[in-house]
Formats: sequence, C-alpha cells, structure tokens
Amino acid sequence: MGTNAVNTGEQMDRQSRILEAALDLLSRHGISGVSMRAVAREAGVALGLVNYYYDDKTTLIRAALRRVDEHDLLLVAPDPSSTPEEQLRQALRRVAAADLLTTRYLSLRLHLWALAQADEGYAQINAEAFDRYLDGLAALVSNAQPDLSWEACRDRAADIVVIQNGMWLTALLGVDEAAIQRSIARTEQIAFAPFQE
Repeated sequence: MGTNAVNTGEQMDRQSRILEAALDLLSRHGISGVSMRAVAREAGVALGLVNYYYDDKTTLIRAALRRVDEHDLLLVAPDPSSTPEEQLRQALRRVAAADLLTTRYLSLRLHLWALAQADEGYAQINAEAFDRYLDGLAALVSNAQPDLSWEACRDRAADIVVIQNGMWLTALLGVDEAAIQRSIARTEQIAFAPFQE
C-alpha cells in the first residue's frame, strides 16, 4: 500500500473522529458546548488539526449537519436486491433501529432542530436535508405504488415523517416497544393505502 493511501485513510479517520466529536458535544451540550478546543479534546487530536480541516466553528457545525444528512439518506436508500414493497417496508422500519432511539441520537436531533430555528444558514442546510430525505422516501413510495402521482407520494412521505419525528420525540419519554411498532404499522398504512382517484 502506498503512502498516499495510508495518509488519505488517516486523514479520513481523523476528520471522521473530529466530526463525531462535534456531534457528541452537540448532543450533550448543545451549540454552546461546541468549540474548536472542546472538539479537539473530545476527538483526541491537536487543536491545530481541527483548524486545519475546518476554518471555524460554523464550518465545523455545517460539516456535522451534512454528516447527519448523509446518515438520514441511508435510511431511505433503495436496496436493489429487494422488491419495491420490501424496500419501502425496510425504510419505514429503519427509523426505529436501536441506534436511533438512544438518548444521544435523539438529543442530537433536538439540538439540530433548535439550531435550524436560531440560524438562517443552519436552517437552510436542515431544509435541504429534509427535502432530500422526503424525496428519497417519496421515491420508495412511488416505486411501491406506481399508480400514485409524484405529489401524492410526496404527501404520503410528509405524513410518514410527521409520525417518525413524533416517534423519535416521544422515545425520549420511554415509549414502549408496542407503541413504536404501532407507529411503524401506521406509517405502513399510509404508504400502502390503496390508490384512489
């Protein structure tokens, strides 16, 4: 393996650790707990390295938001080895995965939503990420329900997201597994409701 491949791998690892540290701090302390120095300490890297990758706190937070966006898009990523109906069911169930119903993840979500309300730049990133997720979910609905118009698929996706966000919010209160399963079943009812002219 060449030196460039090793360096690139090390750089990706360090940059990933920095972003994870920023997300961890954001989930625990909100935006006020995220500083370049705190991120460096949390990631176990030199402050200069954080400054090398990110110009300032805003750049770092934007990169962290994009990391969350990438993760969200994986929730609605198509799986060509499954039927369109099964792809949609898998996506609807993914939002209730154990790693997404943790206090850390849900706290992070709440802080990100608050950031979007407090800052126009973060709001734009959040809105664009939301549109991409909605489009990904609508595409899965469209593939499973080809008789529906794109607008109807997007409307169903929006209704599903309301239930998903409610499930995430109430999971912090200790909602039991049966309630989560009912929420998933409700999203499936919305997604697979018969086409009506």
